[in-house]
Amino acid sequence: MKSYLPSLPKILIIILIQVAIALVHVFRLGQIFQGQAYNLYYSYFSDVILPFGMYFLLSLNDVTISVFQKIFSLPPGEWYVKASLIFALTTFAEICQFFGIEVLGVTFDPIDILMYGIGVSFAAFIDVKVFSKYLEFWANPKNEKILSS
Repeated sequence: MKSYLPSLPKILIIILIQVAIALVHVFRLGQIFQGQAYNLYYSYFSDVILPFGMYFLLSLNDVTISVFQKIFSLPPGEWYVKASLIFALTTFAEICQFFGIEVLGVTFDPIDILMYGIGVSFAAFIDVKVFSKYLEFWANPKNEKILSS
């Protein structure tokens, strides 16, 4: 199977997304909120934004997630493959928290699973309806370099 390297602009956009997510966490931008907004931000912001970032990290490896595609007979690079995988992994982490295993957090909260779904859905929306539509290089495999055959 051929392995592809995404185009440089796509790589840079994904890196910028990851850096922006990291900076929001490092500089604790949620401190601008007060009261209920502060509590909601610190309870659920990471639950939305981390799956968003994970989705795009997985987009760097679009073509080579072939294991899941072969198992489930799915076409390569489809958004729902990436979205399902990220949602399953984050939900698994939340279920681990229910059983006292600390993964991506400490406290089980079923609303976190809803937030994971919102985050990964928003990422898929941005991928399919914004980036693929307005950035020619985003979904065009002609712009990707073959690494091996």
